[in-house]
Amino acid sequence: MKYIRRWGLMWNSQDENLSEHVLETALIANLLASIGNEFFNKNYNVEKITTVALFHDASEILTGDLPTPIKYYNDELTMAYKNIEKNAEKKLIKTLPKELQPIYEGYFIENEIVKIADKLAAYIKCLKELNVGNKEFVQAEKNIKKALERIDSPELTYFLENCIDAFTLSLDELTD
Repeated sequence: MKYIRRWGLMWNSQDENLSEHVLETALIANLLASIGNEFFNKNYNVEKITTVALFHDASEILTGDLPTPIKYYNDELTMAYKNIEKNAEKKLIKTLPKELQPIYEGYFIENEIVKIADKLAAYIKCLKELNVGNKEFVQAEKNIKKALERIDSPELTYFLENCIDAFTLSLDELTD
């Protein structure tokens, strides 16, 4: 995962690899699920959601990171690529001993909190790049922000109102 570079079509002030993205997505998913449980009377299995987030892009170990404009060019291409991802996931699972395969199959599932966390991780990347003056991310930030605004999630709203600013602060600003 550390060899899979993200945001390949754009200049980055700091490269991001798949390992970094997956960890950040898992941390955000953990936080979103915890927010749901603590403030909105949800009953999320925080540990399961966190683990699902750790595996959410594992197929890219075999497929690489397909840029968003290509991945979502049209419905036919999107469905074909999702099929490729599913096949890659199956191949990864088959590398495990048979006794462990059913356990890991349970981590390759779609989860709404993980999807939101994934989108938030991309949004945070855009904010960080814009914060250092990288205009390459202007349009991506606008597009992702619009996508986030269309999501009806109290956890997401809470996160955006109470947590997002911390991701744009320097270490000095965080510790003051």
